[in-house]
Amino acid sequence: MTVERTAKVKWTGDLIRGAGNLHFNSGAIGDSPVTWASRTETPGGKTSPEELLAAAHASCFSMALSAGLARAKTPPKELEVTATCVLDKVENAFRITEMRLEVAGVVPGATDESFQQQAETAEKGCPISNALKGNVKISLKAALVSS
Repeated sequence: MTVERTAKVKWTGDLIRGAGNLHFNSGAIGDSPVTWASRTETPGGKTSPEELLAAAHASCFSMALSAGLARAKTPPKELEVTATCVLDKVENAFRITEMRLEVAGVVPGATDESFQQQAETAEKGCPISNALKGNVKISLKAALVSS
């Protein structure tokens, strides 16, 4: 099974003063403006490649974890996943250096140990994690919470 998804950006101007408009071909998300300032300073209602990567990672990981928990006969009632993508200047270039995943889960029947194990397994199997591995440090914090 091969799946393709497409997004495009129309950029005008140079890096510092220019701006782009990001379009999601699925139509699920409205067009989003992007600028260098929204990437390196304050967002000001605009997005950035790092925010988009964090969103992709959070959603992908939540799917992987919910699937693993269901296979373990402890389907989640709720998972709240936060992904934080870190952009840093390394030597003379900007690089994404770290992705921090945090998950809080309401999972009836799970123990702290089983939830942690499922979270670690999900991170290893998550396609976005695997796309980043070997290039970006990925950290994971998982906490089971009561409903």
